Amino acid sequence: MPRYKAYNEQEVLERAMNLFWKNGYEATSMQQLEKEMGINKFSIYSSFGSKSGLLQESIKCYAQKLNSIVEKLQNTPGGVKAIQQYFYDFINFSKESDSQKGCLITNTANECIVENNMEIQQLLNYYTTGIRDVFAEKLRENITYSEEEVQEKADYLFIAMFGFSSATKIFTYTQLKNYISHIFKNI
Repeated sequence: MPRYKAYNEQEVLERAMNLFWKNGYEATSMQQLEKEMGINKFSIYSSFGSKSGLLQESIKCYAQKLNSIVEKLQNTPGGVKAIQQYFYDFINFSKESDSQKGCLITNTANECIVENNMEIQQLLNYYTTGIRDVFAEKLRENITYSEEEVQEKADYLFIAMFGFSSATKIFTYTQLKNYISHIFKNI
């Protein structure tokens, strides 16, 4: 007779996502996951396959949440100004709780797990390339940029965003605002 889950998979996934987001993959133990998710290892493995599988699903869950500000960027006219607003929106997104967690995708990319796990690496590449492509799309709204300039500026903004997302874990709003100001002086 099949066993039925006595928990909401989406809820426990969000709890795991927040734990990975706060602590990182390597620093998060199975015992911490059990406690945070409120389910045992058997249930975690049954639903997600492995700790790595749970991280992959957590990244997908995170990306769905992040998508709210990405969609806002895509739907806001204004080219460079819209991208700049995305940086400000990201500050609010990354600090939505009391703990400053930065970006789960960036945090995970900075861990060694990425080098050893092709599935996670591909997932991170998919999401990061997507953000860079949206930046390029918004830059094309400025008709004075050649396609080469669009690509160079999209790379610059994407790399700046990567560093910025890590900075949101540590620095004050004023410091982050100053950082954004300097990023966009070069655009």
